[in-house]
Amino acid sequence: MGVLRKITVEVDAALLESAQKFTGEGITETVRKALEEINRKAAYAAAIALRGKVDLGIDWKQLKEDRE
Repeated sequence: MGVLRKITVEVDAALLESAQKFTGEGITETVRKALEEINRKAAYAAAIALRGKVDLGIDWKQLKEDRE
């Protein structure tokens, strides 16, 4: 984990309570997990955006021959 920052956030009480029930954790860990999930989704979206744009230098025909 990098440098920690202390923050103050205002969130809907019911939303926080529901999220805490799901994670089984306290407020800090619940917020941390939510932020990590957002980062994972952003990385996934960036990877999907690259679909078909990255040349891996692999010939699919050659790969198919390896299976036979």
